[in-house]
Amino acid sequence: MKEESHQQVLKEVLDEISAALKDEKGLQAHQRRLAFSLSLGAVNLLELYFHKLNIIKGGTQINHIWFNRKKETILDYLQNQLTSPIKEIENIDKILDLLIKLEEKRDDLAYGSPVKNEILQEKINLFFELKKLTKC
Repeated sequence: MKEESHQQVLKEVLDEISAALKDEKGLQAHQRRLAFSLSLGAVNLLELYFHKLNIIKGGTQINHIWFNRKKETILDYLQNQLTSPIKEIENIDKILDLLIKLEEKRDDLAYGSPVKNEILQEKINLFFELKKLTKC
């Protein structure tokens, strides 16, 4: 996917977050959309970051499911998508930790029972921390 496409996806994700934060019914009313949007947004932040570093192979598509695996496995999956050593990327461990936390219980949020607004706010905060760290 091209950088412009990632930017468009991020705009949609940010619009959903904004709508959820402004909704007087609370974040819980947006739980499922937030679960999907934050997951999608996180992967797009990572791909866009790799584009900005000019190290991503053409046609690469990172799968959110990868971030439910062991960190070593994730590093292997990602390394196969890059033209430079992944360990040389600034803050890669922190970036991966955030992605792992964002994906944690994603399916429970997307398909399960309602959770407290605080849990959803924590996921939003993780997303913005990732956005700041990747400078995207």
